[in-house]
Amino acid sequence: MSTAAGREIRRAVVTGGAGFVGSHLADRLRDGGAAVVCVDNFLTGCADNVAHLAADPGFELVVADVAEPFDVAGPVDAVFHLASPASPHDYARHPLETLKAGAHGTLHALELAGRKGARFLLASTSEVYGDPKVHPQVESYWGNVNPIGPRSQYDEAKRFAEALTATHREHFGFDTVIVRLFNTYGPRMRPADGRAVPTFITQALAGRPITVAGDGQQTRSLCYVDDTVAGILAAARSAEAGPINIGNPEELTIRKLADRVRELCRSTAPMEFVPRPGDDPDLRRPDIGRAVEVLGWSPVVDLDKGLAATIDWFAARVAASAPDRTSPAADQAPAAGPTLIEP
Repeated sequence: MSTAAGREIRRAVVTGGAGFVGSHLADRLRDGGAAVVCVDNFLTGCADNVAHLAADPGFELVVADVAEPFDVAGPVDAVFHLASPASPHDYARHPLETLKAGAHGTLHALELAGRKGARFLLASTSEVYGDPKVHPQVESYWGNVNPIGPRSQYDEAKRFAEALTATHREHFGFDTVIVRLFNTYGPRMRPADGRAVPTFITQALAGRPITVAGDGQQTRSLCYVDDTVAGILAAARSAEAGPINIGNPEELTIRKLADRVRELCRSTAPMEFVPRPGDDPDLRRPDIGRAVEVLGWSPVVDLDKGLAATIDWFAARVAASAPDRTSPAADQAPAAGPTLIEP
């Protein structure tokens, strides 16, 4: 069993560092004393996610598209490559950018790590397993992916990114690790990104029908963002090459998730069943035995606690965006419900 705490990270580059997971990773790195260089082009990232770090001398923001060659001055101990659209709505709107982030972006991030002699971590995804025929999903499973389907821009970009990372390790001696992230959720998700958790929460808070795809019997395994970040850091500090699944093995149906969100939001909104998207996986649950064994990592935040924290974050945004009733102009504001501001 290898140790996950042996490598010191004094300065790190996080591509996609203004995104949902990337910004939480930047926070955790700064909390641990590591300087952070965030590289983001704000295609799907949000400046608000890192605004609290703007005055921090240990944080640097580089606005750049990783699909183009980029560089960072000074020493770097670790490069975390998270840059990519990561929701079905995002990669449907930005298919070429998604493919380029997985291909060119991964190559450029690897080249940066090579120049710096840095550890390279690829944030891959459970989507490399596609609609799996093996359940739960173990790292040795090759997957069942449609290479020309509606999710292929993301699935195949990440599969190629894994191949590119493995090639640099095996043929050129790069220090790399691949982690496969499963259904991460938490504060800083965008309300309209199309994923189940923000969709259900924003609908429940607004009193709108909660839209469940298909019959809602497809399953997901939700991992709170704090746990995901802890797994990423454990992998980066280890000597492992991966791939390593990082996720929560607690599996639940989408319909049960919708029910739980509705209960936690104290909503009486009805459930509305809508057509299911193409190539939507039937099953998703990680086998995390390898992460437990080689990283000493497993998730600790249970679903209700994680959902409650996420709901509180969204509710605060709803309150902040509600019209000011003390203002004369507020009387002209629509009364249909709170307006959510998409970052």
